[in-house]
Amino acid sequence: MEAVNDAANPTAGSDGPAGGSTATGSRLYPRVTSFRSRRGALTATQQEAWQRTWPRIGREVGDEQLDTAAWFGRRAPLIVEIGCGTGTATAAMAQLEPQFDLIGIEVYKPGLAQLVQRIEREGIENIRLLRGDAVDVLEHMIAEGSLTGVRVFFPDPWPKARHHKRRLLQPKTMSLIASRLMPGGVLHVATDHADYAEHIAEVGGAEPQFIGMNEATGGDPEAFRASAPIGFERPVTKFEGKAHRAGSAITELIWGKIAS
Repeated sequence: MEAVNDAANPTAGSDGPAGGSTATGSRLYPRVTSFRSRRGALTATQQEAWQRTWPRIGREVGDEQLDTAAWFGRRAPLIVEIGCGTGTATAAMAQLEPQFDLIGIEVYKPGLAQLVQRIEREGIENIRLLRGDAVDVLEHMIAEGSLTGVRVFFPDPWPKARHHKRRLLQPKTMSLIASRLMPGGVLHVATDHADYAEHIAEVGGAEPQFIGMNEATGGDPEAFRASAPIGFERPVTKFEGKAHRAGSAITELIWGKIAS
């Protein structure tokens, strides 16, 4: 999983896809004037896999609310992963949790293409993919109270103070995520950036719909682990391995939505 997952941060980058403002009406880059388009061509084998498999498992962001039962061909608890990158964790968790349906959101097409290849190669049936802005997805495509879990692993920390407003996990986004979670649903965030971890803990702690479920959020994980609808564990990716070798601490922040 890469350090920068553009879909996990809808304002990633400097000044738009080519250094200017974004194209009007683009569903990859809606509303945002600071989106960086991460360019990269697909390999021939990636393109072939994309053409075979994307029409069935992938969609671009749009205004129409998802009919997930029709898309997956079944009714199952639904988890959304924001910023799935190349899908290392996405694929591993989907295989470990066949009882869940998982939607990965990402902008970077070559990363999605790698995941599409793995889905096709390993026959993973419980993943679907959306390419575009994660906030747009939550606002327009996900029904209120429909998600069992939301995962945000290693979002772009935007370390410079003048860029902090670009961080994904702000109070409005936390409230949006909470509104899409079912009562008892879980938000699981992981970051290797200490300052961003403090920011996330602050905005999550201020969201009245959330209760902390682990130490970093002021809760006792053993009090929630058995009853939580999704597990608290996740696979270690290459990106996380690099962070460990560099001496960066990984902070896990887990909240549950309070039943109304």
